[in-house]
Amino acid sequence: MLMRMSTLFLRTLREDPADAEVASHKLLVRAGYIRRAAPGIYSWLPLGLKVLAKIEAVVREEMDAIGAQEVHFPALLPREPYEATGRWTEYGPNLFRLKDRKDADYLLAPTHEEMFTLLVRDLYSSYKDLPAVLYQMQTKYRDEARPRAGLIRGREFIMKDSYSFDVDEAGLDASYQAHREAYQRIFDRLGLEYVIVAAEAGPMGGSRSEEFLHPCEIGEDTFVRSSGGYAANVEAVATPVPPEQDSSTIGPAHVEDTPDTPTIDTLVAVANEKHPRGDRAWTAADTLKNVVVALVSPTGERELLVVGLPGDRQVDAKRLEAAVFPAAVDQTTEADFAAHPELVPGYIGPQVLGPNGADRTDRADGAPSRAPVRYLVDPRVVPGTAWITGANELGRHVFDLVAGRDFTADGVIDVAEVREGDQAPDGSGALEIARGIEIGHIFALGQKYAKALELNVLDQNGKSVTVTMGSYGLGVTRVLAAIAESTSDEKGLSWPVTVAPAQVHVLATGKDESVFSTAEQIAEELVSTGVEVLYDDRVKVSAGVKFADSELLGVPYALVVGRGLADGVVEVRHRATGEREELAPADAPARLRELLSRAG
Repeated sequence: MLMRMSTLFLRTLREDPADAEVASHKLLVRAGYIRRAAPGIYSWLPLGLKVLAKIEAVVREEMDAIGAQEVHFPALLPREPYEATGRWTEYGPNLFRLKDRKDADYLLAPTHEEMFTLLVRDLYSSYKDLPAVLYQMQTKYRDEARPRAGLIRGREFIMKDSYSFDVDEAGLDASYQAHREAYQRIFDRLGLEYVIVAAEAGPMGGSRSEEFLHPCEIGEDTFVRSSGGYAANVEAVATPVPPEQDSSTIGPAHVEDTPDTPTIDTLVAVANEKHPRGDRAWTAADTLKNVVVALVSPTGERELLVVGLPGDRQVDAKRLEAAVFPAAVDQTTEADFAAHPELVPGYIGPQVLGPNGADRTDRADGAPSRAPVRYLVDPRVVPGTAWITGANELGRHVFDLVAGRDFTADGVIDVAEVREGDQAPDGSGALEIARGIEIGHIFALGQKYAKALELNVLDQNGKSVTVTMGSYGLGVTRVLAAIAESTSDEKGLSWPVTVAPAQVHVLATGKDESVFSTAEQIAEELVSTGVEVLYDDRVKVSAGVKFADSELLGVPYALVVGRGLADGVVEVRHRATGEREELAPADAPARLRELLSRAG
């Protein structure tokens, strides 16, 4: 059916919406594809739904091709299954929780692992039933604290989530690989650049996971890659651990006056001025910085943690959040330090932390007044390394404090920033850092959910075995935004043919009846041969407005019927390249079909 601009439910905007930060958000709203309903929540308008449906169709075709079968679960779910797996609590404030009129607890599902697991448990009982792969296209809900960038980080979004069920790890490996290859085909067909990176499993759990990231400057994910093929989300990068050092020639630790040195830079300056070393100058890498953070468990308990790392590095907030999950990271307060007077801001050293502070007492009767603050160190803080660090007194630092000799830690935590030029963990070269939009994430879940929800089948010997699962998410609405972000320009959207709401935009630009009759004739001929056409048949709208709307809407090809008709020509415009070509009206349909065929 021919879509006509005169009757299409559409109003384009000339100004960017006030809350929009990125190009895809601005243009999707201005072009009338989506409309804001609340922060992070959007209504879908006719053109937006057409693009969304085309993306979903590609995803469905590739999922069906690997033998997956589509189902559909409700978004409103009972508490009990999520309680059984621990995620009712672990999800923390990101979970939308609500009660019904009988005071029963429900949630708006962020993902559906539990429901898929229960469905298979209810219907399957034998190894003969497996392997099985089920998927759905479903709206998900997460109470994002700071929804931003339109569809890229919202509170309501559409995701394809699929789940594989196998008898053993070998079966899981096959299912995982099938999904990995299906995702590659999906993004290739959509014309969307992607990088596959190793990732943290996070709240999903599992033995391994990978993300599909679309490289993009406005992406929220930071990832690294090396020339030798290593690629990982920054949260999943493992710092190469240096060898232990020989400290036999290092003298005993000694405390020195270092007045007015609450920062690493001031400490290094004073150390070089008042306590120089003979072989070289002190640097920030010689200092051991001890950063205090507060952790809040899903049940609300608060705990202080001190992270010790070389002073030339910063704690990466995302790496820290991933490392301490399911606890949340909070800023320390004056009350936190008041409860631990042994912590002297700017001068904290490991002597009062973790195992080193276990025997300290602050009461007159000699009894311990409080448990020592937990202390975790960077992987670079290996036995034998010597440091300048706080002496736990204002204006004083300790020099030549040797790890393993003078202090120990409760454990290791790998949360320091990853830098451009750092070596890849696999030795494949220096790392380069980039940003990307997460468009897919696949997990080898293993048996976490199957054990929690008692999903078992009988094997070939009649023995009950726990099913092994995989989980595979693909952000459908986020993919749409990523395509819009990567293909748009200063004039508007520019959709690839595979997902565009129409393939050809026919514009009648003029007042003569012959212009409109010719434009409609060509439009109808194109439609009759299977071409999707948007026809701008508005009578009292200027050519300039029609051109601006066409560029904003981003249909791949425009056919302009206007002043050139008097000379026997119409114009074909290529939205992506800006190329223009003139040809006879009778030749236009064939030429457009040829262009569409080439475009795929």
